[in-house]
Amino acid sequence: MLPLSDICELLSCDVYTMREKLPLVKIQFGCASDLMSDVLAFSRSGAILLTGLVTVQTIQTAFIAEIDAVVFVRGKRPNGDVLALAREKGIPVLATPYSMYEACGLLYRKGLPSTMERAAGVANHHQQ
Repeated sequence: MLPLSDICELLSCDVYTMREKLPLVKIQFGCASDLMSDVLAFSRSGAILLTGLVTVQTIQTAFIAEIDAVVFVRGKRPNGDVLALAREKGIPVLATPYSMYEACGLLYRKGLPSTMERAAGVANHHQQ
């Protein structure tokens, strides 16, 4: 579990909403996708979502999926509609200059597990 404030520092994030919640929110899982259908199918409560999809649909999906925070990757900046909805829903919104791949790697290296289980046979495939 990582405090959102630590994740913000690790990923060099700009904070757009809910700054006061950063030290209070503890993130249990990482989720990364630009497909909101995958977020709904594979995320868990207590997760942080990393995405390049900067839309109100992302915030709606995060709310439905009980995502604890959203990080927009690749330096993307949310517009006023996205931020207004995030404030209404109480979702911290951050942005990182890192690519999705790099941001996920940094979080994984810090010990943050994925919301998804490994596909069957993946572990065996790497050992061959």
